[in-house]
This record gives sequence, structure tokens and C-alpha cells, in this order.
Amino acid sequence: MYLRKLQKNDAILMLEWMHDSSVVESLHTDFSSKTIEDCEKFIEDSLLDVHNLHFAIADEFDVYQGTVSLKNIYNNSAEFAIVIRPEAMGHGIAHGAMKRIIDLGFESKKLENIYWCVSPENKRAIRFYDKHGYSKVSPSTLNIRGNYSKEVISNYIWYQITRATYYVGL
Repeated sequence: MYLRKLQKNDAILMLEWMHDSSVVESLHTDFSSKTIEDCEKFIEDSLLDVHNLHFAIADEFDVYQGTVSLKNIYNNSAEFAIVIRPEAMGHGIAHGAMKRIIDLGFESKKLENIYWCVSPENKRAIRFYDKHGYSKVSPSTLNIRGNYSKEVISNYIWYQITRATYYVGL
């Protein structure tokens, strides 16, 4: 497993997970309405975006397995996001990709803080983050950027990792 820039040919597998209810049912974005053109535009835009880093998670055959991102990079802080194709779940790919993007954020981007949120209904993701020792935090302690309603901010579970804590325990 490795990270690489997104490529136009990733769009079809990206659209596949977007239309899989088992993947998107507890995400706060309506991915089920996305089209192949939406995926291609996202990939194209990601190559020029300076406020967000989006990478393909690829297997040893260079096949797209998911997307991992640092979004809303601002003031030494960024939001983490990841989505994995169902076929890739349960193989350690998400954990490896998460560690790599966090390393990139702290080392190359000199971030001090990375945060993300999870729907309380997304039990699989919560188990994953808790199993790997990521800390839940109150959203009031974060400088949350992005398109979040007050309802999402107050109802979702928020996680954070800081540069100082990352290099101590994970």
C-alpha cells in the first residue's frame, strides 16, 4: 500500500464506493448523487488545490483502494478524511494510509494539529479510531473549518492528534 496523486482512471472505483450504501450511509456528504463527471472533476481539481491534499491509496498493483486527505489546511491545522473501498476494508490499508498522511502533515506541512469527525452511527470507524488510540475531544477545543452545520459539530464525535502526542505514543 502506498499513497500517490489521484489519477483520472481512479474515478470509476471512486464512484463505486460513493454508490455503496454500506460505505456512505453515515457520512455527512451525499455521495450517492455523485456522477463519474463529479469524480473526474474532483480528481482534476485535487491536483491544483493548495488548501487540501488528496491522495489515492493504491495497492501493490497500483489499483485505487480509497482516498485519504488533509483538508482545510490553515494555521498549522488540518482536517483528516479517509474512505476505503469495501474490498480493501479489514486489511490494514486504512491504518497504513492514515499513518502516512499524518506523517506527511506533521513532517512536510509542519502541522501541529489534525482533527476529524465521525458520525455516532459509524460504529466501524469509531472502533477503528479507538483501537488505534486516537483521542476524542470536544469540538469546542478545535478550530473547525469547512462546511459543517452547528448540528453536525455538536452531534458528531471529534478526534484530534497533535504533533506532540503523535510522536510519543502512536
